[in-house]
Amino acid sequence: MKLLSVNAGSSTLKFRLYEMPEEKILTKGSFERIGSTDSEYTIRVGEEKIQKMVELNDHNDAVHILLDELINNKIVKSLDEIEAVGHRIVHGGNKYSKSVEIDERVLKEIKSISDLAPLHNPAALSGVEAFKAAIPNATMVACFDTAFHQTMKEATYLYPVPYEWYIKYDIRKYGFHGLSHKFITEKMASMLKKKPNLIICHIGNGASVSAIKEGVCIDTSMGFTPNAGIMMGTRSGDIDYSIISYIMKKEERNLEWVDNKLNKASGLQGIAGMNDLRDIDRAYLANEQKVVLAIEMYTDKIVDYIAKYFVKLGGRVDAICFTAGGGENDDIIRKEVVNKLYPLGVTLDTAKNKETIVRKGVEGIISGKDSAIPVYVLATDEELMIARDTYDLVG
Repeated sequence: MKLLSVNAGSSTLKFRLYEMPEEKILTKGSFERIGSTDSEYTIRVGEEKIQKMVELNDHNDAVHILLDELINNKIVKSLDEIEAVGHRIVHGGNKYSKSVEIDERVLKEIKSISDLAPLHNPAALSGVEAFKAAIPNATMVACFDTAFHQTMKEATYLYPVPYEWYIKYDIRKYGFHGLSHKFITEKMASMLKKKPNLIICHIGNGASVSAIKEGVCIDTSMGFTPNAGIMMGTRSGDIDYSIISYIMKKEERNLEWVDNKLNKASGLQGIAGMNDLRDIDRAYLANEQKVVLAIEMYTDKIVDYIAKYFVKLGGRVDAICFTAGGGENDDIIRKEVVNKLYPLGVTLDTAKNKETIVRKGVEGIISGKDSAIPVYVLATDEELMIARDTYDLVG
């Protein structure tokens, strides 16, 4: 069956068309800067990559152009060939612990929690509505980025704030990047032939660490929002909340200004003045002091969570896994993290670490032969995880 995997962000829409269950990619592409004057899209047709500048007022425009391209390029003869569309929904609140078929009730519930993800859930819902209208016979499936973490215990996901905030307003830890953490968990389970204990480091511009016990998430670094946890590309991660009121008074600014600074001008950007890991690596090798400082802070935060989860897993860890853009391709970040884990008996094979670059097609173990815990570098694939969940429901 032909199945679309859709990952809609606030101003983007990434897609893949799969033949399932073979998991063969028939085409893929993305729409960028939706709602801006310089919006564009790319689509892969065979070996050719088509790229066009086009006005995209909203996600509806992107969906209609995508479907037109599928027909015009003879990727499908008819839209009726597409039997299902899987949608990444960033936030499922505490309502969803797995992917579900989208009906009117599910739509209403996703809308009802949109204030928990105001940039992402409305955009995803726009995509759902557009695909429903254009391909009415296709089954729509919601794949939640928070679902994988719903196995956390109450003592883990609750915050030490008035309990009525949780009852009235659903204030709790949710965790994000769940599709990625789930994909890596299933990949490792297949490789190790068991339900593994893992510490997964999803290191990208947004970053999170998860503890997996016997194939199930027991804790994760992101919280009520994706700004919690480790220092990231532009997000602060965990800070003392009193900084917020203090800086508002000192700068005579409002909460929106502070929120913007903590989400878009902090983390690596705040310390080093840049957040692209490729630029940071070049500056680090040139010994630029603010970048060296930023890397030390960044890797310290990752190590803090790895150590915490090592204890939480009772010291029984089958593997530490690096994934996502930075985890897959940044040997400097990985080296600094692993070297700081020596008290846990973790060692690095420097040569393997240098040569293990996912974008060059190389995955594998980067730890030394004497390492107490093997360290893996693995490619994640959120779009494929969406496709698999969708096919499991409708295939």
